[in-house]
Amino acid sequence: MLRIEKLVYGGDGLAREEGRVILTPFVLPGELVEADVVRAKNDLLRGKLREVLEPAPQRVDARCPYYLRCGGCHYQHASYEFEAEQKRTILREVLRRVGRIDYSDEIELVTADPWQYRNRTQLHIRNGEIGYFAAGSHTLVPIRECPISSPKLNEAIASLARDLPQYRWFVGSIELFTNEIDVQVNFLDRVPASVRPLFEAIGTSEAIDYAGFRVSRNSFFQVNRFLLEQLVAAALGDAQGSQAVDLYAGAGLFAKAMSTRFEKVVAVESGGSAVRDLEFNVPDVKALRMNAEDYLASLAEPPDVIVADPPRTGLGKTAIRELIRLQAAAITLVSCDPATLARDLAPLLQNGYRISGITVVDLFPRTFHLETVASLVRGSPQ
Repeated sequence: MLRIEKLVYGGDGLAREEGRVILTPFVLPGELVEADVVRAKNDLLRGKLREVLEPAPQRVDARCPYYLRCGGCHYQHASYEFEAEQKRTILREVLRRVGRIDYSDEIELVTADPWQYRNRTQLHIRNGEIGYFAAGSHTLVPIRECPISSPKLNEAIASLARDLPQYRWFVGSIELFTNEIDVQVNFLDRVPASVRPLFEAIGTSEAIDYAGFRVSRNSFFQVNRFLLEQLVAAALGDAQGSQAVDLYAGAGLFAKAMSTRFEKVVAVESGGSAVRDLEFNVPDVKALRMNAEDYLASLAEPPDVIVADPPRTGLGKTAIRELIRLQAAAITLVSCDPATLARDLAPLLQNGYRISGITVVDLFPRTFHLETVASLVRGSPQ
C-alpha cells in the first residue's frame, strides 16, 4: 500500500516506501492506494494503480470512456478546481527544485472551460481504426470522440471512425486543426492517392482563418480556443513603448497585439510557413526568418520589451547569454514546460533581472501540461 504525498510534474503522484520514491499515475495527494511497483530505470520506481483504498475528497468520475487507457489526459479523476490549483503548486516546486528559485509572491491562475477546448489534435490510424497511443507505447487506443477536443474536431473524428474500416491496410498519422467552421488536415505520413478522398471529405490541407489569423498547416498556433485573449493579456500586461521584439513569433499572435502598443515591432521566426503567415497577418511589423539567438546576437542596443515563446526545449544557453548582454528593460517568457522555464530564468535572475509577476494560463486542462507567463524587469525590487 502506498500513501500519496503530492502530485509532481508529469501527472504522477509521489509516494515513499522504505526511503524510495515511487511514482504512480491517476492518484491524488493523501490517497491510500494499492499499486504494483516495478523498476522503470536506474533507481526510479513506478507504480501501476490497482485500487484506491482511501480516495481524496477531490476525486471525481472521469468523463472520458477512454481515460486510463488513452495517453492524452492525466487528471480527469480530479475536480478541475483542484487540478488547476495543483498546477500552481507544482510550478512553485519545479522552480525551486530545478532553478533554485524560491518564488513566494502570488501566482495568478487563468482558467476557462476544461472541456472541448482543443482546436488541434494529432491522431494515429491502424487496422481501420483511429485514435491515440496508450501512454508510453505505440499501442493504438481506438476512439470515436475526445471530450477535450472541440465539437468540430469530434465531428471529424466520428466521420473518420465510421469510414476508416474500408481502409484497414492504411497506416499513418494526421493532425487536425479547426476554427469550428473549417477543418485543416495535415498529413504526418505519406498518404496514397486512393485514401486522400477520405480526408478531403472532412477538410482541407490549405491555410484557414483562425480568429483573424491565417494559419497554414505547418504553422504553430495555440491549441486552446478559449484562452487566446487571456494569454496575450498575461504576456503583454500594460507594456508599451518605442520598440519591442517578439521571438518565436509563430503566425503572429503576440506580434499583432504588440503592433498596436509599440512604434516598431520586430517579429522573429525560423519556420518558413509561419513567417509567411506572420507577414500576412501583421504586415506593419518587421518579420524576420532567422533563429532567435542569431537575431539577438545582431543587436547592439536593447529594445524596450522582449517577448519570447520558445518551444518546449526553452531558450537555450546562447539566447540567454545574449539576453543578459542586451539588458532589455523588460522580458516576458512564455513557457509550456516549467523545468525549462526554471533553467532559463535562473541565469537571468542572477544577472540583473527580477520577477515582476508569474501567471499560469491553463491552456491544457485535464493534462499535466501547463503554460506559464513569467514577466521580468531589470533591477532590484523597490
